[in-house]
Amino acid sequence: MNYSQFLLMLPEAALIVALLIVFMADLVCPRVPCERAKTLSILTILLLVGTLAADFFAEPVTAFGGMYVTSNAVNLMKIILTAGTIIVVIMAHPWIEYNDTNRRVGEFYELILSTLLGMYMMMSSGHFLMFFLGLEMASVPLACLVAFDKYKRDSAEAAAKYILVATFSSGVMLFGISFIYAAAGTLYYDGVLDSLTKGYLFSPLQIMGLVFFFSGLGFKLSLVPFHFWTADTYQGAPTPVTGYLSVISKGAAALTLLIILEKAFAPMADYYQPMLWVVIILSITVANLFAIRQTELKRFMAFSSISQAGYIMLAVIGNNFQLSTTALIYYVLVYVVANMAVFTVINVVEHKGQPTANGQQLTAMSTYDGFYQTNPKLAFLMTLALFSLAGIPPFAGMFSKFFVFMAGVSGHEGYPFWSYFVVFIALINTVVSLYYYLLIVKAMYIKKTDTPLPTFQSDGYTKIAMAICTAGIALFGVVSCIYDWIYASAGA
Repeated sequence: MNYSQFLLMLPEAALIVALLIVFMADLVCPRVPCERAKTLSILTILLLVGTLAADFFAEPVTAFGGMYVTSNAVNLMKIILTAGTIIVVIMAHPWIEYNDTNRRVGEFYELILSTLLGMYMMMSSGHFLMFFLGLEMASVPLACLVAFDKYKRDSAEAAAKYILVATFSSGVMLFGISFIYAAAGTLYYDGVLDSLTKGYLFSPLQIMGLVFFFSGLGFKLSLVPFHFWTADTYQGAPTPVTGYLSVISKGAAALTLLIILEKAFAPMADYYQPMLWVVIILSITVANLFAIRQTELKRFMAFSSISQAGYIMLAVIGNNFQLSTTALIYYVLVYVVANMAVFTVINVVEHKGQPTANGQQLTAMSTYDGFYQTNPKLAFLMTLALFSLAGIPPFAGMFSKFFVFMAGVSGHEGYPFWSYFVVFIALINTVVSLYYYLLIVKAMYIKKTDTPLPTFQSDGYTKIAMAICTAGIALFGVVSCIYDWIYASAGA
């Protein structure tokens, strides 16, 4: 083996170095809780900024005999996910400082970096086992993060449900990968593609391998009908972890699915596209209907994320790979800033507020009644984020939905009905989503209460996180060079 090939993996190498530095710093940092949290937080942010620079300078390379394959589009997604992780670390600081003696600060940042490294490996894989190892490297630390509030019953329950479902989905996926190997005799994406292009009829082994593989990845994306773990896990996990789980992991899994379908299963498009059509319709419709019924904000955002995953999948059903990749990456970029803005506000309320007189939880939607009266700035910023998630112009969310709609119908000129029908159903569901997002806006601005939340003085970390998210919501939709940059990267 030529070990110099490790130097070609610049983003992964930078992230490993960052992980080792945080690990060593955790051993030598002062034990005073506030100083320790501040030091490790700033150090992690600076190291992630360094990783971001490494992502910018990374070139498309192939290493280790084709097991590691990266492209400009993959490197761009790494930039977006790393930037999203920086926002998570910034907004998590108030939670880290809150009752710091009950948690190990360094371990939180080490787990964040470890799961991000797994997502890097997953997206840069050219081999199914490499992909599976990256997926597990991302999933196991996430389970630890979900259980980080180990003294909270809800957090332990959420972690148990997440790890059980993750284990089951990994088993299903590995079962499908074994079918793929039995049919193709190789686990390289290119080798599987070559085996599928030899004939017009596909064996039941190949079809079952595709179905099981997609089923396993459907759990990671929390697509219907693989979504049952999502609401309980989102509700029980610490709020920064919930934000990380809802955005960063979904972006990595979605791009990886698109790459594998294109590089390994492209000849089987007639088989997997109808499957995707059904899953997309179910994910968007079922999630929207259940979101209307929610009274707890984190569960509400869980069903919102299931619906958003369905919209992301619209880009996958297109037959124009460059346009689909561009729409998917752009959607994830906009989704990162909008969703993290909402979770930043939830995190502020949850850890700066006090439980209401009747014992009501601070994540209950009714807690936000009259929120505008006492915290007008936070209410306004949350409204912008919700409008972007709903796709209301002129915010970036409207443009991201438009691009995935266009990508979903691209390349289907021969038999356009079903792809157009799926996009039409998604468009109708956008109106439904507007209704339930406005329920929160109504609570903040219109509903009255005798005991509104007190006025919060946001710390500097929260202000930075909100400033980044708000700038993204306002600018990503109108600065056209961002989309052009993504389109050029997807075609390179």
